[in-house]
Amino acid sequence: MPLTKEQIAKRISEEVQDGYTVNLGIGIPTLVANYIPAAKTVMLQSENGLLGMGPFPLEDKIDADLINAGKQTITTVPGASFFSSADSFAMIRGGHIDLTVLGAMEVDEEGSIANWMVPGKMVKGMGGAMDLVAGAKNVIVAMQHMDKEGNSKLRTRCTLPLTGVKCIKKIVSDLGVIDVTADGFVLREYAPDVTPEFVVKATEGKIKIAPDCKKMDI
Repeated sequence: MPLTKEQIAKRISEEVQDGYTVNLGIGIPTLVANYIPAAKTVMLQSENGLLGMGPFPLEDKIDADLINAGKQTITTVPGASFFSSADSFAMIRGGHIDLTVLGAMEVDEEGSIANWMVPGKMVKGMGGAMDLVAGAKNVIVAMQHMDKEGNSKLRTRCTLPLTGVKCIKKIVSDLGVIDVTADGFVLREYAPDVTPEFVVKATEGKIKIAPDCKKMDI
């Protein structure tokens, strides 16, 4: 079986280093907050104006006025601060975000990403994705490897409108951990219930299996 959304988030949490300022996108990325070890000092940023986001609240701790950019209720950590959306985007555009984790509809072998619209379908808005892929120091994508029809979402070239060009270096999908290099995708880790060969077959773009490729410990 492929990884669950929670397992994808847990694996990405291992990429979060002590002292980081991190922005988590809507969807799977928001779950990463639940898996960051308490021993690490990490400040989670939300582009609607919050630095110091905590895990999702228990039912008796919900504050309807305290939400993230995806309108989900959240908690805060000691030292959290609130500010305007303008200040929030100044943090992003100024290069003060160490890592952002985003969902994606497509990522191609050059590291370009499409994650904000499907032509012909209703679009709520761009959100902060374009700013984040341009301003964050590192971008990791959390995504399903294939769509509902079984088509690969790791493409030779993105077919949907682009969010950013050649900006993605790492993908954690439900099938494994993939680096994006100058030579295309490189499979570093594979989900416990699949094989490296299965991941290759599920990938449209050019992909190699790393010599030290290993089964994910998750």
